[in-house]
Amino acid sequence: MLTDRVNTLSESITIAITTLAQELKAEGKDILSFSAGEPDFNTPQVIKDAAIEAVNEGFTKYTAVDGIIELREAIAAKLKRDNNLTYAPNQIMVNNGAKHSLFNLFSVTIQDGAEVIIPAPYWVTYPELVNYCGGTVVEIETFDETSFKITPEQLKAAITPKTRMLILTTPSNPTGSIYTKEELIELGKVLEGTDIIVASDEMYEKLTYEGSFTSCAAVSEDMYKRTVTINGLSKSVAMTGWRFGYMAAADTDLIKATKKLQSQSTSNINTITQKAAIAGLDGRADADIEMMRKAFIERRDEAVKLINEIDGLSAVKPDGAFYLFVNIKEVSSDSLTFAKELLDKKLVAVVPGVAFGSEGYFRMSFATDIDTIRTGIARIAEFVGDLK
Repeated sequence: MLTDRVNTLSESITIAITTLAQELKAEGKDILSFSAGEPDFNTPQVIKDAAIEAVNEGFTKYTAVDGIIELREAIAAKLKRDNNLTYAPNQIMVNNGAKHSLFNLFSVTIQDGAEVIIPAPYWVTYPELVNYCGGTVVEIETFDETSFKITPEQLKAAITPKTRMLILTTPSNPTGSIYTKEELIELGKVLEGTDIIVASDEMYEKLTYEGSFTSCAAVSEDMYKRTVTINGLSKSVAMTGWRFGYMAAADTDLIKATKKLQSQSTSNINTITQKAAIAGLDGRADADIEMMRKAFIERRDEAVKLINEIDGLSAVKPDGAFYLFVNIKEVSSDSLTFAKELLDKKLVAVVPGVAFGSEGYFRMSFATDIDTIRTGIARIAEFVGDLK
């Protein structure tokens, strides 16, 4: 007998499609996969060297649940240097990836029936975790015309006495949109006088191509007090499998609560990853980050150009992250069927927009080489041509 709680969870469509693509490729089929949110670059050598040094020095024992002090100090220094945010080590919690950060945060803050506002399209995990914790998802729909960003008016209309949290993602997965400082200030004004928590997922912060990045907590004292900043190194320095994420909050009681929960679930994260992460935070990997960022710009520009040349498809050029959120409304009203048939007929894997709460789109990652992007989009063009 399974609990009602676990039965609220759905399998991640992103992971399901990525797994299927891997299985088909293992069978010898010429699969081109644009489904996974994973850089194709190797983890920078300076980070691997730090990990090797930790192993050789025998750094393989339990640590503090919230992470070694050197790591939390490195996170604090990064937040001050990059985001003009001041946090003490006891306001920082180290987790097994940002997904773990979100799980811990939601678990200690969302009561049964509490409402959580999530702009759509959204990362697939947000509503699943909210439902698992007994919360109620309140979606705000966004569109190409507004670069998939909510307005203060939309936010104000969505707030009720039951609203507990607003989730913001900047840069966004799946759209790559970035909220400007001015836009965040205006959203923050709507929240003044409430006790609504802002969960700010800033995982793609370093992968910004147009304009500048502003952390939600940095726009005002009020936003600083209510925001939980969530970040990590999976995307910026290609450390997806290392499982490193963190949260920072002004509210030390909230951090203590997540620490207590983690002490009874996973305890500290991998010790080798902790040492390696310091090298990813303190500037030693900055040259590698810039190299990857420039490569993503080239890939983005090529992918946007080629997609927009396909009659019936369109994509807004993303300001950050490494995804295109492609509008297919002129050729299909069923993104799941579109994605399944594209994989079956043209051996191209993308993620249907319905997985992100937005029907009529698909997400494709451009975190792969230019030749694969060109070949894959040529196949997509053939597929769309066959639909007409």
